[in-house]
Parts: sequence; C-alpha cells; structure tokens
Amino acid sequence: MSEPKPGAKRIEAVVSVPLRSDVMKSGPDRAPARAMLYATGLDAEAIAKPLVAIVHTWSNISPCNLNLRDLAEAAAEGVRAAGGTPIEFNTIAVTDGIAMGTPGMRASLVSREVITDSIELAVDGHSLDAMVVLCGCDKTIPAAAMALARLNIPGVALYGGSIAHGRLDGRSITVQQVFEAVGAHGAGTIDDARLADVERKACPGAGACGGQFTANTMAMVLTALGLSPLGFNDIPATDAAKLDAARRCGTLALDALRAQRRPRDVMTPAAFRNAARVAAATAGSTNAVLHLLAIAAEAGVALTLEDFEDASVSTPVIADLMPGGRYTAIEMSAAGGLAQVLRELRAAGLVADVPTTTGRSLFAELDAAPPAPADQAVVVPVARAFKPRGGYSILYGNLAPEGCVLKLAGKGRLHFEGRARVFESEEDTFRAVQAGAIQAGDVVVIRNEGPVGGPGMREMLAVTAALVGRGLGDDVALITDGRFSGATHGFMVGHVAPEAARGGAIALLRDGDRIVIDAARRVIETDADLEARRTAWQAPAPKVLHGVLAKYAKLVGSAAKGAVTSS
Repeated sequence: MSEPKPGAKRIEAVVSVPLRSDVMKSGPDRAPARAMLYATGLDAEAIAKPLVAIVHTWSNISPCNLNLRDLAEAAAEGVRAAGGTPIEFNTIAVTDGIAMGTPGMRASLVSREVITDSIELAVDGHSLDAMVVLCGCDKTIPAAAMALARLNIPGVALYGGSIAHGRLDGRSITVQQVFEAVGAHGAGTIDDARLADVERKACPGAGACGGQFTANTMAMVLTALGLSPLGFNDIPATDAAKLDAARRCGTLALDALRAQRRPRDVMTPAAFRNAARVAAATAGSTNAVLHLLAIAAEAGVALTLEDFEDASVSTPVIADLMPGGRYTAIEMSAAGGLAQVLRELRAAGLVADVPTTTGRSLFAELDAAPPAPADQAVVVPVARAFKPRGGYSILYGNLAPEGCVLKLAGKGRLHFEGRARVFESEEDTFRAVQAGAIQAGDVVVIRNEGPVGGPGMREMLAVTAALVGRGLGDDVALITDGRFSGATHGFMVGHVAPEAARGGAIALLRDGDRIVIDAARRVIETDADLEARRTAWQAPAPKVLHGVLAKYAKLVGSAAKGAVTSS
C-alpha cells in the first residue's frame, strides 16, 4: 500500500461511526502524531483503523496479575481480527496479601483512585476509540469499572481469574488459612514447621485469592454490571480457556464501538441492584459496598448505603464459599459459576433483566449459558439457602451517624454487647492479640485507620485472622473506621463514618465503654457520654505530610460515599 500524502483523506476504517482518534491522527496538522505512530511499527492502514486501548495491571510482585500480559496479547489478537489496532499500556497494582498488616497497606485503596486516573489520562491523552481493561486483584477490578464509567467509551472488562486452591490435609486452602495460621502460631497451637507447610501450599500459581474475597466478589460485580460477558470472569487464571475469553473481549470492544454501546448504557440502577444482590447471595466481601458506591459515583447513578441493606435483607446466601463456607472460586466455576447463582436468583425474582456489553440482555446470556452439573453442591436454590439473609448489614447510631458495614458472624449472630478495648492503630491491636490480651466478650476498637486517618483505610485481615487463629473469631467483636479483607469472617464492623480523624464518635471512645451492636435493630451505639468528651478531643497529627498519601488525605470523601477523590 502506498503511503498517503500529507493531509490526504484517511483510509476508510472498518467502522462507520466517528472515531475519537481522528482528532489525533487525521489531517495535515496531525503529521507529527502519525510520524510517531509509524515509529512504533504501525503502518498507514493500522493507523486509520479504530485504536483500541488494551489496559492491564500486569505485575510479577504477586500471582494476582501475573497472567495479564498473556491475556493482553490475546485481547490484541481479538482486536486485530475484528478490524482494530490495539494500543497496549499498563498501570499499577498494589497487592493486599503482601501489604496486609504493614504501612504499605495504606497504598491499597489509594491505588484504586490512581489506577482509575491513570487509565483516564492514557486513554483520553491519546484519544483512543474503545478499550479492553484486564484486571486481577482487589483494587484493580473496581478501578476498571470506574475508568469505564468515567470515560464512557465502548469497552469491556475481563478479570484475570482466580488462583487454584492449595491442598493440605485433604482440604482446599487459600491465603486465608495462612493468615489464620499466623494467629494459631502466635497462640502456640502450631509450630514453625506447620506454619511453613501452610504458607508453601496455599498459593500454587497465577490468579487472585481463591475464596469469595474481594477479587472474586468484584469479578462477579463486573458481570452483574454488564461490563464483563457472563462466564468469562469465572474461568480460572491458569485455564487455557482464559486466553480465548481475552480474544473474545478484543472483538467485543469493536462490536461495542460499531454499535456505539457505552458503559453507562449498561450500568443502570437495576444493574447496580443486581450487583448488590449478587454480593449478598454469595456472602461476598464488604468491600463491594465501598467499591460499588465509588463506581456508581463515576457512572452518575444514585446509590446509597441503604440500597445495600435492602439487597442484603431480602437476598439469602445461596453459595457455600470461603471465608465462611467450604468452597473456593475454582470449585464455584466447576459448579456453574455466577450463571448458577443468577439462575437461582432469577427463579426467586431477585434479579432484573438488564443490558450487557455483549449487546444481549443478561437473561439472554443466562439462557445461553451451559447448565451446571446436576451433582454440584456449591450453589443451592433460594428455598434451601445457607442463611436467610446476605452476609452484611448497614448500621447507624451514635457511633456511626453516617453509617457503617457489619460483616455478620459465621454462626449467624446478630447481636453483640461488650466493653471497648480501644487501639489507635492496627499494629497496636495485632500486638495485643498476639500477646493474648484480648478476651472473649471484648469489643476491639481500631481507630484512626479511615480514609483520612490511615491515610488509605487499611484492611484489618492480620488482626481478624489472628483472632480466628486464637479461637476468638466468634467470641469478640471488632469495630473500625478502616476496612476488612474479603477473607475476614467473624462479627466485624468496618467503614465507621464519620471516621476518627474527622472527629467521628469512634474518636471519643475509651476503654471500658459499653458498646452494643445489634443487626436486628440496625444499631451500633454506646451509653457513654461522648459529647462531654468532645471539647477535650484534638484531631491527631497527619501520619503522612507529603506525597500521594498526603494528597489523598486532603481530597478523599467519606467511606459512606465510597471514599472517592473525584467530585
């Protein structure tokens, strides 16, 4: 093909719709841009085609995103086959399982905003036409949805997939059991050799943590929101079919571009309600509340904490998944995956038919999905639910006027009353747990770990797992203005708002204060005279004075609204 003259009419693209990229690549004035694109190996024909971003969060620091570079190559093949030109770039990932319990965990939630912002800047900065976002862990997944909603250009998201479960003593194990083994080791019930055996066998290869923790919960959310094709996110990370799913996502991005099907077209209020019900039905991570609020803010959909209470109280738990259940995401996939959950919810009238990124409705996709094995035991009908309501509740009271999220105990406990044991940081609490200073009946309070006070709203898995490992998982309560990992189970209250650093009531508690947590009444309260203490309260000095964490602390909003930095 001969080279076009400067300013010549561009080669006709394979789609008839206007291309965003034309502003960057067409006409005499854009010769410098074309010159740089030629330098990357593209020719005039490739430049004239739709330019499709292949965004991924590949990193070799952990298994969670380890396969995304391979998936990016497959997605690029799909884009080329459909008549587009792939433009690949990657962004960051912070691995919770590694950062947990360390100062580095402050970077985790902050990374959600940075990833979203970086995708926006790279895609808008190059005027790209459509996008495929490949994500693999706790914050990269909601960031993918936030970026798709914010940019609102045709696109599709694909989760890199779950890690295979490890095996120990004939049972499936995940990283959850490693954290709990740390608590058992601290209690002296297992020795060094046993701890080493657990840690070496829990994580056998690529993929995100294997229970219904935050990654797998949010992967289901992507599908419920219509951003990922049904079944694609269920495929494990190391399954060869994952590459085929990535190729299909590449072609779907072009299909969406031709049809001018945009993320906000599928991210409807009904889709958000479906997503909240899916999280409830699978006893998923309470982080889904925080992330769905943030995604809704980007999509322009009105969503509040009360929507999650409505979803949880009316949606029983029908999937037997870790951390409270028996099975991992790999076993869930073999049992029919999210499609089987949706079948049971549809049969009970608990989900609505909504559009999806494929161009077919959710129910049409569900009808086309392969049936689940007849002998599967992971997902049950609503009539035989494992629990009568979802695994979390939204509470208010004089300790959380803006609200908080209660993760209900594994034994279905709805009420806890005890005396406060107050700690100013996660580290102080962990030391107390490991020293045996926490007793049955205590209400452990961890404050100054919120979005501002952390800064970054760290997860408390190291503490909660240590409590479980010491046999106290169902005998103590924990409240914090920070967060919990999806691997947490027990009677735990997070996202307390307002947070301590902003003068929330949690800042005024003292050791010995009586605290009542009552899911039936939806109340978290104390009879201590908090207001009498307020005049003596002083805001703590910021933990970080410069850099991205300091910037985040100045910009971030309440956890009750998703802890977002964009207005």
